[in-house]
Amino acid sequence: MAEVQGGEMLLFLTDEQLQQGIEAMFFAYQGFTADPDRILANMEYGRAHHRAVHFIARKPGTTVTNLLNILGVTKQSLNRVLRTLVADGLVESRVGASDKRERNLYLTEAGKSLERELSDAQRVRLRAAYRAAGPEAVMGFRQVLEAMMDPDMRRRYQTLRGTS
Repeated sequence: MAEVQGGEMLLFLTDEQLQQGIEAMFFAYQGFTADPDRILANMEYGRAHHRAVHFIARKPGTTVTNLLNILGVTKQSLNRVLRTLVADGLVESRVGASDKRERNLYLTEAGKSLERELSDAQRVRLRAAYRAAGPEAVMGFRQVLEAMMDPDMRRRYQTLRGTS
């Protein structure tokens, strides 16, 4: 149910409607991660590896510190993931040009190939969903996702997108 108040549309949702939204998010997330999970399972990797590879691909040369901020994980957790990706030849860690203590991260050709395979699988699913829902729903969906983010998370997201 919607009501206009002071020129602004207010939306009133029942607990049941919210519960259905929560359940839809759970199942959508399962679907969104299913294909990459199957690919990663063959390599004995998990979602943490996927997230690291994704964001290194988005920002080649990113620092370990920046990746920590983007992912919001502990240094110990990220180091464990990066050690595996480096050892398996998917990520290259280079000493920083201006600060020798910094480590800049790049995907190798094999890492780029894996990232492409994982992202392609998700793009297929997302493209089909977006087409089925239509452009207005897509814009609304993005607004809902951004509104669900905590302020700090939204800042990290906007920084990544270059919209802060």
